[in-house]
Formats: sequence, C-alpha cells, structure tokens
Amino acid sequence: MDDQTRIELEAAAFRRLQRHLMEDRADVQNIDLMNLAGFCRNCLSRWVQEAAAERGIEMSTAQAREAYYGMPYDIWKAEHQAEATPEQKGAFAASHPGHD
Repeated sequence: MDDQTRIELEAAAFRRLQRHLMEDRADVQNIDLMNLAGFCRNCLSRWVQEAAAERGIEMSTAQAREAYYGMPYDIWKAEHQAEATPEQKGAFAASHPGHD
C-alpha cells in the first residue's frame, strides 16, 4: 500500500470514530471514556491541535475543540454531558493520578 492510500484510510477511520462518538454514541460521557479507555473526545481534539502545531499551524484549544465537535465545546457540553458523579470522579482520580 502506498503512503497516500494509507493516509486516506487512516483519515477515513478517524472520521468514522469521530462520527461514532459524536452521533452514534453522544450519550457516552467523556469521563467514562477516560475511565475505560484512557482518552476522550477532548483528547482527540487535543491530538488534532498537536498535529496542527507539528505542521506550524496555530490552533487554540477552543479552535481545536470546535473543529472536532463541529460546534463550540460549551454548546456540546451543555447538550450532551452531565455532571460527573462522585463515583466517576473517584474512578478518574484512581486511574489518572495527577491529571486534572
């Protein structure tokens, strides 16, 4: 497989993961993703931001989140994210010590 085809397949897989998390499973809370998988939608938006930086493209956290979420993060959060329960927060603290 040539590099361009590999890049296109990887991009298609990323878009499918994004669509799955944004549309098919918008009900899944970011904290649950972090607790179970060690990453969440915000991580994916940060990885987009880091990839942009590697290419000399300036992108703020807010811009990266809007690019990933397709809307300002505050709107997504209000529509889809609930306040984390004490149990979720405890699991996060246990699985990600020192992470805010």
